[in-house]
Amino acid sequence: MHRIIRRIGDASARRPWVTIGLWTMLAVLVVGLAGTVGGRFADDLVAPGSQSERAMELLEERFPQAAGGSAKAVFAAPDGQRLDRYRPAVQAALTQIANTKRVAAVADPFAAGTVSPDGRIGYAEITFDLPSTELGPEPIKAIGTALEPARAAGVTAEVGGDAAFINGETETSGTEAAGLLAALVVLLVVFGTIVAALVPIAIALTAIGTGLAGIALLAHAMDVTSAAPSVGALIGLGVGIDYALIIVARYRENRAAGQDNRTALSNAMASAGSSVLFAGGAVIVAMSALLLTGLGLLASVGLATAMVVLVAVATALTLLPALLSLLGDRIDSGRIIRRRSPARRPEDGAWWRLAHRVSGRPWPYLLGASALLLALAAPALWMQTGYPDAGDDRTSTTHRRAYDLLAEGFGPGHNAPLLLVADLRRPGVTAQSIPALSERLAADPGIATVGTPRTSARGDAVVLPAIPTSAPADPETSRTLERVRDLVPGNVAVSGMTAMTDDLTRQLDKTLPIFIAAVLAASFVLLMVLFRAVVVPLKAAVMNLLSIGAAYGVVVAVFQWGWCADLFGLDGTYLIASPLPTIFFAVLFGLSMDYEVFLLARIRENYDTTRDSTESVARGLASTGRVITSAALIMTVVFLGFVAHPSPLVKMLGLGLSTAILLDATIVRMLLVPATMALLGHANWWLPRWLDRLLPHLNERTPQPSRPAPTPASATAPGPASASIDPASASGAAPSADPTSAPASAPASAPASSTASGPASGPMSGRAS
Repeated sequence: MHRIIRRIGDASARRPWVTIGLWTMLAVLVVGLAGTVGGRFADDLVAPGSQSERAMELLEERFPQAAGGSAKAVFAAPDGQRLDRYRPAVQAALTQIANTKRVAAVADPFAAGTVSPDGRIGYAEITFDLPSTELGPEPIKAIGTALEPARAAGVTAEVGGDAAFINGETETSGTEAAGLLAALVVLLVVFGTIVAALVPIAIALTAIGTGLAGIALLAHAMDVTSAAPSVGALIGLGVGIDYALIIVARYRENRAAGQDNRTALSNAMASAGSSVLFAGGAVIVAMSALLLTGLGLLASVGLATAMVVLVAVATALTLLPALLSLLGDRIDSGRIIRRRSPARRPEDGAWWRLAHRVSGRPWPYLLGASALLLALAAPALWMQTGYPDAGDDRTSTTHRRAYDLLAEGFGPGHNAPLLLVADLRRPGVTAQSIPALSERLAADPGIATVGTPRTSARGDAVVLPAIPTSAPADPETSRTLERVRDLVPGNVAVSGMTAMTDDLTRQLDKTLPIFIAAVLAASFVLLMVLFRAVVVPLKAAVMNLLSIGAAYGVVVAVFQWGWCADLFGLDGTYLIASPLPTIFFAVLFGLSMDYEVFLLARIRENYDTTRDSTESVARGLASTGRVITSAALIMTVVFLGFVAHPSPLVKMLGLGLSTAILLDATIVRMLLVPATMALLGHANWWLPRWLDRLLPHLNERTPQPSRPAPTPASATAPGPASASIDPASASGAAPSADPTSAPASAPASAPASSTASGPASGPMSGRAS
């Protein structure tokens, strides 16, 4: 792996302008294609095999007029007045709506009787010629413009309903720019020069721009949810900066150690570049695993995010070395922080002292850190999931204001209509027994009203609308839906947006344990092959579950329980969006693998040399603590930028990701890992001989000429341990040297890293040059 990445980096560095030209052509091509043949984003909310899917398929086949999307134009007269006083203005608006593209029909609220009992609020039902998920934002925006005659007369007019909520315009808030600015500040502190800080930002922006254009092309081939670009940009920004940070820091560290620019860059790509490849691959695998859920919504998020991360890895391994070779010594231009004093030995550093302190008294640190994470995770036991509805959105949106007006005038259940579809070709309810079915539905305590049935042109399907008494995300609505489905015969299926999202939530709840088990099993096998051990992968899985569980708990406490709601700009409490726990796990497990491998690889390297479990942990932590902290800080500030987004759903995503990354890089990596490894000692690296023979060897060490070892501790012990690799370590030797092997002549007491410090040393600690 190291040799391949070195060759890729060397080839890019030898022909920098060719590499930059190729990337420019690729970016222009992808962006151009995205603008011409890129598809529209569509939220696939169907749970495969569900009753709501069966009902929608029946509608599309037998009753296409009823399968079209719908929205509501909601009108409200000023307080104390009746809407019929403004009838001419309302009808003028309805005339313009009827002439809007994609509108198949619009009902007059005065003729249809859709005016509230007090006469102040009314709504016009709008039917489209496409399903709501395929409509796009343009028709909704056009309807909003068509309401101007009513607004000019003093009537409040808003666009609501399922189609308006699904296709509402996404509001931008500048959170991405805020995250970039915060990341730039961290990079300036880490590197101390403007040019070195700007290079990771430039690489990340290139990756995001190209990746987002690729997502638009993906939408041409499959249904891609409208949330995919936001998630892709969020993750791409974090990993894009981090991957470039690791390589740039390694390159500057090698230069500070006396290597010429070409050698420094080649060695940085062989070591840090391999780490980037593995880290990006872990994220890609975890996000692609969302395909296992079988849900189009999550599958599109997973594939879109994996695409952005793949581009981020490609830019870091090719475009970055080309830029660094062109910059040369100018990488240190624009110094804003004075040079640091020469580096101390790792034994003199705070990370080494912390590791020895934790290893010296592992039980208090283990119990204290575990108790903290478990306490943070405890609220997750009471997590309630549900799909977001218009009532969870910002009051600045038209669909939220329409939602509130409908709830005020007609009751909260008016925003959660159910659609019963009867297949008259199958045994069960007949056309003659539909009135009796309506009476049974109306008798249910959770149903407010039952509408007029509609029969298809061929008389083989009947659609019966029903309005529940509770709001869409109210758990009582879900219970009502269950009772209704138990009440109706076998040839009747219940659909509608509320039923579809309820089925989606139930499917996600069932799929999440299977998905988690699959990701854990895959990561266990990967780490076992990588480190030739059984205990370490098990420990890593438990640690990751603790940090992710703590993130779940924090999100529940803030959004579901309302703790610190004012701090995060929340209007109230919210159910946890049902897709988020699965997305959280995929993203966080992939990202945490980066820190896990980086730390454990250095610990294993030192253990192979010294056979001293406690000392190897201390040296591994001393040489990786700074890079883990810096990389995690970059991720955290980028994700925290999304907490300022006006959308509660985006806030939820940003808070969960930033919390988990922060806990994973501090409590887990700096306290739990040293404590558990000190307690387990040599058992950390236990591997049965029969299993060692079965496992593939990802990267055999290059045979080294025999050299005398001054002490027995310096000799690398034979056996399975000798096959371990270190994707994060750096080789300061000539390119022919194997970056995974420790110097055989290094005494046991020598530090694992003796790199030079100063402004060029950066946070990427590794093997001494």
